[in-house]
Amino acid sequence: MNLADIQGSLPDSKLRAENQWLFSPRPLQLSKGENKRLEKLGSTLAAFQKASESIYQRSAKGRLPSWISELLDAGKPSWLVEAQRSAELRDVLPRVIRPDLILTEDGFSLTELDSVPGGMGILQWLNQTYVQHGFDVLGGKDGMLEGFRSLMPDGGRILISEESVDYQPEMQWLSDQLGDRWPLAAAENDAADEGAAYRFFEWFDWQNIPAAKELAKKIDLTSPCKPHLEEKLWLALLWSPGMRGMWSSEMRGSNLQRMRELVPHGWVVDPAPLPPQAALPKLHVQSWQEVSQFSQKDRRLVLKISGFDELAWGSRGVFIGHDMPGHEWADVVSNAAEQFSTSPWMMQEFHNGRVIDHPYFDPSTGEEKIMTGRARLCPYYFVGEDGKTQLGGCLATIVPADKKKIHGMKDGILVPCAW
Repeated sequence: MNLADIQGSLPDSKLRAENQWLFSPRPLQLSKGENKRLEKLGSTLAAFQKASESIYQRSAKGRLPSWISELLDAGKPSWLVEAQRSAELRDVLPRVIRPDLILTEDGFSLTELDSVPGGMGILQWLNQTYVQHGFDVLGGKDGMLEGFRSLMPDGGRILISEESVDYQPEMQWLSDQLGDRWPLAAAENDAADEGAAYRFFEWFDWQNIPAAKELAKKIDLTSPCKPHLEEKLWLALLWSPGMRGMWSSEMRGSNLQRMRELVPHGWVVDPAPLPPQAALPKLHVQSWQEVSQFSQKDRRLVLKISGFDELAWGSRGVFIGHDMPGHEWADVVSNAAEQFSTSPWMMQEFHNGRVIDHPYFDPSTGEEKIMTGRARLCPYYFVGEDGKTQLGGCLATIVPADKKKIHGMKDGILVPCAW
């Protein structure tokens, strides 16, 4: 397979509104152990989301401490909070789960969970293209199509917002592949009619979507109106000392252990004063002001805005402590603490990605070259009505090893993962 083969099979839209990516002559080959862990991970993530939902709802009803639901509802309009607490949506959970997994020396590091992920159209096209050239990819040639159809077996609208317009080319291509019963439509023009709908817009953008309040009530909207589940805060709450008993009662021991093996230790950036004898776990200081003054050696930490904010998309709201000047780190930590009541932030330990070599085509000459880089894996899990998960495919993003943030960029490689 050469560069001309790949570029010749791209649809006219190129699947992306702006930046292209680097193409590779082969998928990313994972080990048998890594593939096995990916196959099993979906059920663990579904169990984590189910436990998170239960903890949130019990907190909202006063059966668990109220600070949990208050934290997760911060900055959201009252109608949105009421919608996710409604009896009609009681048992409704996301049907698509996509984690961000950093490939590390000893496995994976889970840095984010996304219920409204981009990349589905690109991955379906990549899977299809590489299978046609003889490769065995995770999910197979049509795993993403089959998974998406399972969300709305009788068809339904794919609602995309203007705010998400960068993803329109790939979602239009995916819609075309799915068939006439899964049309792409503008979320801003939707009338919340009867019938299933797939949501490709964020709730923070609700004021630009006239039908948002009606759509939020629908049990056949995927992903459903559960904005608390779209908060990165849950990955910090997994480590909250005061919630250990809650997690143990809500999750089977093996699933809980697996989550704690995957998720870096994290903290909610809460500026509330600690008692004189207390300290932030593992950070060994009493305040976020002290964290803001850490040396470069000590700030191997990642600061992220949690959700319900336009900065929560992509990498714009992500700051890596040891990759920025000390005065800038101090500013962003101080800002995060100040925003606690309206737009909470969380912090995680930084886990180094494993350095790998992978081939790519020089976009100018077509010559095959080798990139020494680090990889992020994004497996896409589709949850059936019976609660069982199916892996539709796995997208790898490989960027040069000197990059601390791993995300789609023009000098990054996008490839499917293979057996």
